[in-house]
Amino acid sequence: MGFWENKRVVVTGGAGFLGSHVVEKLEARGCRNIFVPRSADYDLVQMDQVGRLYRDTDPHIVIHLAAKVGGIGANRENPAKFFYDNLMMGVQMMEQGRLSGVEKFVAIGTICSYPKFTPVPFKEDDLWNGYPEETNAPYGLAKKALLVQSQAYRQQYKFNSIFLLPVNLYGPRDNFDLNTSHVIPALVRKCIEAIQGEEREILVWGTGKPTREFLYVEDAVEGILLAAERYNKSEPVNLGIGFEISIRDLVQRIARLTGFTGNIAWDPSKPDGQMRRMLDITRAEKEFGFRAKIGIDEGLRRTVKWYRKSLQG
Repeated sequence: MGFWENKRVVVTGGAGFLGSHVVEKLEARGCRNIFVPRSADYDLVQMDQVGRLYRDTDPHIVIHLAAKVGGIGANRENPAKFFYDNLMMGVQMMEQGRLSGVEKFVAIGTICSYPKFTPVPFKEDDLWNGYPEETNAPYGLAKKALLVQSQAYRQQYKFNSIFLLPVNLYGPRDNFDLNTSHVIPALVRKCIEAIQGEEREILVWGTGKPTREFLYVEDAVEGILLAAERYNKSEPVNLGIGFEISIRDLVQRIARLTGFTGNIAWDPSKPDGQMRRMLDITRAEKEFGFRAKIGIDEGLRRTVKWYRKSLQG
């Protein structure tokens, strides 16, 4: 608990879904000096503004969560934006962190960095064995560049940076915008809106055959903070729960939890994305003792409950 007490910590993206939970947990761990840069004040795509952020805050630790993110649809519509913004934010945050002499830099990658045909479960050593799945490759490659930078900076500058690869996250305060959200919040919203509108059918992208692994946001935060406290190597580390579920099974569980009893229609003209995704999670447990605690049913129940409450204002 004493690790954070006298640390100045910058959490980029700290007002977002994952970041807001990280800030809460930091406060609970005794951190009294947390700075969350807002995009209106610091455009992290611009090097001069990144430099100004470091001068203004003089942090000991940086947790870089800020990212341009979205589901398959958003990635297909904005591949250049997803590549450029994520690359520039990460590269410049790490470079200015090095120049500013920060004690530790925590970079958050993505499961989208893995090759399209990675054997399941995905092991960190397989990261370079092929090109990512095309629908989100620009985003995945921009994030993977931070791993290269992290390892190069440790080698040349002895810079203490770590690189974590969380699986798909979900939970309270997720993005429920149907145009940009990931699969769980989109399905929760579709089911609840169908109930409210007395509709008898919802439409879901793809075939329902792909499998995915989902990590509840509070578990992800615990993994990130344990790594920040205990892990000091540049080898990438997966953060997951080690359980995969088909999209078809996921939809049925969400329908059951929300009370939607209508028809579930599938649109196979829309992309499925990568057919299977599940992480090997042994390195995280070995290196810094992380193991997820919230299973998919409990996590979905909490997420549905939170979203219903948010609709009540």
